[in-house]
Amino acid sequence: MLAKIKKVKFDKEGKNPVYKVILECPAGKQLYIHFDYSYTTNNYWPLEVNYNGKHKGAKLAWYTKEVERTTVESFLETIAHKINKKYGFELKK
Repeated sequence: MLAKIKKVKFDKEGKNPVYKVILECPAGKQLYIHFDYSYTTNNYWPLEVNYNGKHKGAKLAWYTKEVERTTVESFLETIAHKINKKYGFELKK
């Protein structure tokens, strides 16, 4: 993962864990991602994405493909794993 986590807001109290993350990208720009984990589909899903102040809806594939050279699922899973570890949170099986 090339981007560095700068700020995190993590909500594990609801039905699904919700993550809000600000990342510093390699070009010095900021990427904000609001995503959650769905126990129904066992996947991470982007809910809102902002890149350098521009709203991108829930579209993240353009960034993961061009910059990180990975899939959205793998990228979000990597971020979530770091956050879960920091907060001592484990996903329900």
